[in-house]
Amino acid sequence: MALLGLVIAIMLSISCKEMSLVLGDIGTATSYDPPYTPTKCNGNRQDQFPSGNLFVQVSEGLWDNGAACGRRYRLRCLSGSNKPCKQGTVDVRVVDFCSRRPCPSTIVMSNDAFAAVSRSSDAKINIEFVHTRKLRDVHEWPGLNWVSIRTAENRTHEEKIVSFAANAVDHRGSPADKSKTGGWLPATLILGIEFCERLSTMGIAVNLVTYLIGTMHLPSATSANTVTDFMGTSFLLCLLGGFLADSFLGRYKTVAIFASIQTLGTALLAISTHLPQLRPPPCHSQTISCKQATTSQMAMLYASLYVIALGTGGLKSSVSGFGTDQFDENDENEKPQMNLFFGRFFFLVSLGTLLAVTGLVYVQDEVGRSLGYGICSISMLTAILIFLAGTKRYRYKRTSGSPIVHILQVIVGAVKKRGVEVPKDVNLLYETCLDQSLRIHHSDQFKFLDKAAIIRKEDYGGDSSNMPPNPWTLSSVTKVEEVKMMIRLLPIWATTIIFWTTYAQMITFSVEQASTMDRNIRGFQIPAGSLTVFFVLAILISLAAYDRLIIPFMKKWFGKPGMAAAALAEKKRLSKAKEVGQNAVVLPLSVFLLIPQFFFVGAGEAFMYTGQLDFFITQSPKGMKTMSTGLFLTTLSLGFFFSSLLVSIVKKVTTGGGDGGGWVGDRINNGRLDCFYGLLAVLSFVDFWMFLLSAAWYRSKTATRKDLKMGSVGKGEEKC
Repeated sequence: MALLGLVIAIMLSISCKEMSLVLGDIGTATSYDPPYTPTKCNGNRQDQFPSGNLFVQVSEGLWDNGAACGRRYRLRCLSGSNKPCKQGTVDVRVVDFCSRRPCPSTIVMSNDAFAAVSRSSDAKINIEFVHTRKLRDVHEWPGLNWVSIRTAENRTHEEKIVSFAANAVDHRGSPADKSKTGGWLPATLILGIEFCERLSTMGIAVNLVTYLIGTMHLPSATSANTVTDFMGTSFLLCLLGGFLADSFLGRYKTVAIFASIQTLGTALLAISTHLPQLRPPPCHSQTISCKQATTSQMAMLYASLYVIALGTGGLKSSVSGFGTDQFDENDENEKPQMNLFFGRFFFLVSLGTLLAVTGLVYVQDEVGRSLGYGICSISMLTAILIFLAGTKRYRYKRTSGSPIVHILQVIVGAVKKRGVEVPKDVNLLYETCLDQSLRIHHSDQFKFLDKAAIIRKEDYGGDSSNMPPNPWTLSSVTKVEEVKMMIRLLPIWATTIIFWTTYAQMITFSVEQASTMDRNIRGFQIPAGSLTVFFVLAILISLAAYDRLIIPFMKKWFGKPGMAAAALAEKKRLSKAKEVGQNAVVLPLSVFLLIPQFFFVGAGEAFMYTGQLDFFITQSPKGMKTMSTGLFLTTLSLGFFFSSLLVSIVKKVTTGGGDGGGWVGDRINNGRLDCFYGLLAVLSFVDFWMFLLSAAWYRSKTATRKDLKMGSVGKGEEKC
C-alpha cells in the first residue's frame, strides 16, 4: 500500500506539473497549402504575411466577426497521433478566416508555421495557444535557448526554445536544431569527399593521354579527344546530378550515390590497366607501327572512364551546395562562415589537384597504373564512409523541384498563350510570391515570356474553384523574371567557353609535349603529367593575389598569352626535333621551356573560375542557385567538347582528310602543334572582344533593372 501510494503521489505530481504548463486555451491545429491569397483580412496584399510565413486561419470561434485579423498567438503542440510534437513554441499572425465547412480545426496553420511545432505535415494535433497581448511579461534573452513567461498569477515557467536553421531539416525530417546540426564539423566531412574526388579525377585526367599514346598506342589527336570527351562528359553530367538532387534525391543522397559510382569506376579502371589481356602488347620501337588496342580492349577502358564521369558529374553538382547547406544564410553569425567555406572548398580542390599531379602521377608512371588508380578507389571509399558517419549531424534542404522544370514551364506557358495580349497594367499578371526578399519586379525585357503570367479561366481547369492553377500554363511574375535573369546571363556564359578549350590543352597536348622533352633533374625524371604542378602553383599564387576589384578584363586576358607562349615553345621544340630527327624519343631540350604556358593558363583559371562562379551565383535569382552553378559547369563541359571538335576539324582540314600529317598529326613530332596553338590564341583574342561587348550589354540591362526597382511597377505596386 505504501508503494501504491508512492506511485499515485508520483503520478499526481507529474500530472500537476503537466497541468501547470498549460498557460492558455486548448484547441486543435491542422495545416493548409498555398495559394494563400486572397485572404479575408487583406485580400491580395503581400505585406500582410509576416517573415517566415508564420501565419494562420482561424475558425468561427476565434474569428470574432473579423476582429481577429492581425492578432498574434503563441502556440505549442501538446499531443497527437504517432507523437508528432516538437519542443518549443511558434508565434503566428491571423490573416484569414477558415471558410471550409466544417473547419478541420480550431486554427489552420501555414505549412511553415505547422512544421515548427509538428513533425508530421498531415497530422491533426492538439495545441495550447495564447493571445500574446494577454501575456503580462515575456523576456526573450538573446543567445539563450529558453524564454521566461510570467502569467497573471505571477507564475514563471521556463520553456526551452530550440533555434532552428531556416528552411532546413535534420535526418528525421524535423526542423534542424542549430545546436545539434550543421556547422564546421559536417562541413569538414563534405570537404573531405570533394578533396578525394578531385584527387581521383585529376589523378586520372592529367596523365591519361600518356597511357593512351604509350600503352594503348592511339594516335595523338585521338588520345587528346578521348581525354577531353571524358572531361566534357563529367561536367555535362553535372546537369543530370543537379536535376536529380533538386527534384527527387536531395543533395545528401545524390552525393552518396554518385560518389559510390565514381568509386566503382576507378576500381574498374584499376582492373582494366592491371590485366595484360585488356591492353595491346608493348611496343618499344619508334620506327615501326605499334599495334593499337582492339575494340574490346577500348570498350573496357571507355566503360571505366564513363562510369567515373557519371559519378564525378553527379557528385560535383551537389557537394558544394550541400556544404553551404550546413550554414544558415539568415543567421548573421553563420553567414560569414558560408563565405569562408567557399574559400576552403576551392583551396582543397587545388590541394587535391596538387597531390594528384605530383604523388599520384609518380606512382602511376614509376610503380604501376593499376596501383595509382587503386589508390584513387580506396581514397574515395574511405571518404564515403567518413561522409556517411556524419548523417545525423547534417542539415538537409527539402527538394523543391528542378529549376530546369520551372524554366520549361514558363516557356511552355508563354508558347501556349502566344496569341493572348499582355495587359498594360502589370498588376493583372499572376503573382504568388509572399516573401518580399524573393519577389522580383516585372521588367519590360523579353516581353513574350510575360504571356506565361496572364491569368485565364482555363488555367484553373475552366472554373474559378480553389484548385491550384496548372503550372504548365500559368507561372507567377517572379518565376517569369527568374527565367529572364537567366537568359541575360547567356551572352557572357557563351564567351567563357573558349577559355576552357584553351585549358583542355594543358592536360592533353601540353602533357604530350612534356613526354618528348628532357625531364631529368640530377638523375630524377619528372613524370610528364607532373609538369602540371606549375599549372596548379600558378592557380594558388593567383588566388593568394586575387582581389575582388580586378576587372573582368584581367580574367579574360590570361588565356591569350598562355596560347601564345605555347605556340612559341612548340616552335622551338619542333625545330629541335628536326635537328636530331623526328623519330627521337626524347629531345635534348629542357621541359621547363613549357612553364610559361602552364603558368599563364593556370593564372587564367584562377581568375576565370572564381570570377565565373561569383558572377553566376550573385547575378542569378535566389531560386535558381543550383541552376546557375550548373550553367557555370556547362562552360567547362562545352569547352572540352569544343576542343575535341576543333582538333577533329583542324586534323581533317590540314591533312586533306588523310592520316598522319597536318597540324595535329598521329605523332606530335610530325605535326605543327605551334600552328594549332596560334589558332587558339586568335580565337581567344576574338572571344575577348565578344566578351567586352556582352559585358557592356549586360551592364546596361542590369542598370535599367536597378532604376526600375527604385520606383513602383504598375499602379499600386509595392516597393521592395
